[in-house]
Amino acid sequence: MKTKISLLAVGHATSALLAISFAVCVAFDLLFPDYAMYTSWQVLLPGFEWLSLNSFILGLLETYLFGWYLALIWVPIYNLVTNKSKHECGHHDSNHKAHAH
Repeated sequence: MKTKISLLAVGHATSALLAISFAVCVAFDLLFPDYAMYTSWQVLLPGFEWLSLNSFILGLLETYLFGWYLALIWVPIYNLVTNKSKHECGHHDSNHKAHAH
């Protein structure tokens, strides 16, 4: 059973999720300015200002890169932990079988 997950797939999926979420939040801020959250983006995304095309593109790029940052940390840890768990379970099962005979 293969338990490793693909860094490439998780990287693109996470990055797309964050970039789409950023775009939805910008649209929400434009539609409902009284409830705008763009000040949060200004704090989280270096260089982001409200709102120009260049700043929007920069925000998309930064959120996409942040998704890769998360994936580059999370996927190897996940694969390491599942690999260790798999070995520990396999080792435990072989001991159990030996005692059963």
